[in-house]
Amino acid sequence: MTNLRKFPELWRRLDVTVRDLPLGLAFFVASLVPALHNRGTDVGGVPGRSLDALAAVAIALQCLPLAVRRRLPVVCLALVSLGFALDQLRGYHLLAGTALPIALLSAGSHLERHRRATVLVLSGAFVALAVALAQVGPGEPVTDYVAFYLALALAWGAGSWLRYTRTLEAERRRRVAEDTIVAERTRIARELHDVVTHHVTAMVVQAEAARYLTAAPERLDETLTTVTDTGRRAITDLRHLLDLLNPDHGTEARTPTVGRILTLVEQTRRAGQTVEFTEEGTQAASTGSADLVAYRVVQEALTNALKYAHGSRTSVQVQHSEREITVEVSTDGSGSRTRVPGGSGRGLVGLRDRVDVLGGEFSADPSTGGGFVVRARIPAGSAS
Repeated sequence: MTNLRKFPELWRRLDVTVRDLPLGLAFFVASLVPALHNRGTDVGGVPGRSLDALAAVAIALQCLPLAVRRRLPVVCLALVSLGFALDQLRGYHLLAGTALPIALLSAGSHLERHRRATVLVLSGAFVALAVALAQVGPGEPVTDYVAFYLALALAWGAGSWLRYTRTLEAERRRRVAEDTIVAERTRIARELHDVVTHHVTAMVVQAEAARYLTAAPERLDETLTTVTDTGRRAITDLRHLLDLLNPDHGTEARTPTVGRILTLVEQTRRAGQTVEFTEEGTQAASTGSADLVAYRVVQEALTNALKYAHGSRTSVQVQHSEREITVEVSTDGSGSRTRVPGGSGRGLVGLRDRVDVLGGEFSADPSTGGGFVVRARIPAGSAS
C-alpha cells in the first residue's frame, strides 16, 4: 500500500520522455490488432489494403515519436506527419493516425521558437497531401479536406491555449515571488531601522552629554558605561536579527515583548530623558504579534523623543485588555529641539504599516506645548 502511494511521486521524477513513451506504445500495439485494421483516420477515400512492411513503418513513424512530443515537439510533429501521409496514401487507415492531433496539440503547447513558420510549413504540406490524395483516391469533396484541416487547426489552437495559460501562471508565480522578496526586504529594513536607530541615537545623545562632564569624573564614567552598555545591546539585537535571517536558525526565535518596554524606558532615562512609565491591565494569554508591535511603537517614539525633544518630560502608557494593547507616548515640548542627524522618516511609516496589518489604529500628531503624541491600538491574537 505504501509503494502505491509513492508511485505518483516516483512517476513524476522520471524523465519526460519516459513518461510520454507509454502513450506511443499503446497506439503502436492497438494499431497491430487485426480487429482495428482499416478503422482509423481516413482522409481522401483511398481504398483500404492489408498491412505490409510499409504499414509497420507508418505505424512506427506515427506512434514512437510521441515519446519526444514535449522534449522535441518539432521532431515529433515532423515524423508523425510523415507517417500519417504514408498511412493515407497507402490506404492503411491505421488507428495510429490519431497520433497526429496529439502531436499538433503538444507542438502548440510546447514549441517555443518558429511557431508561425511551423504553421505555414504544415499548411503547405497538408495542401500537397490533399493534392496527392485527390490523384490517388476517388476524389473527395474539397469541403472534407477543409473540415479535416480545421480539426487539425483546432488541435494546434488547443495547444496554444494551454501554452498561454501556462505562461500566465508562470507570470503570476513570478510576481508573487517578487512581492514576497520585496515584503521580506521591507520587513528586514524595518527591523534594522528599529534596532539601529534607537540604540545609536541613545549612544549619540550620551556621547554628546559626556563632553560636558569632564569636570565630574564619576558622572563621566557613568555616562561612558551607559554608552558601552547601549552598544552591547545594539550588537546583541543585531546578532539576533542576523540569526533570524539564517536558514538554519530554529523556530524558537526570541522577540521583544511588552515586558521589555521597561528596559527601553530605563535606557532612555540613562540618556538624560525624563520618562514616566505606566502599565495597566493584564496581558492576554495569546497576543500574537501585538506585543512585538507595541514594543516597536514605544521604541520608535522614545527614539524620536531623544532626537527631537531631548530633555522633555516624556510619558509612556501601556494598557492591556483581552482584545487589544493600547500604547500612548507623548512629550510636553519643554526640552531642547536639537535634531540628531540621520532621520529618514521611515520609522513612523513602518509603524503605521505594522499596526494596519494587524487591523489596528495608529496616529502621530503634535501636542499642545510643542511636543508630540503617538497613539496605537493593536488587536491581540493576530499574527503578522
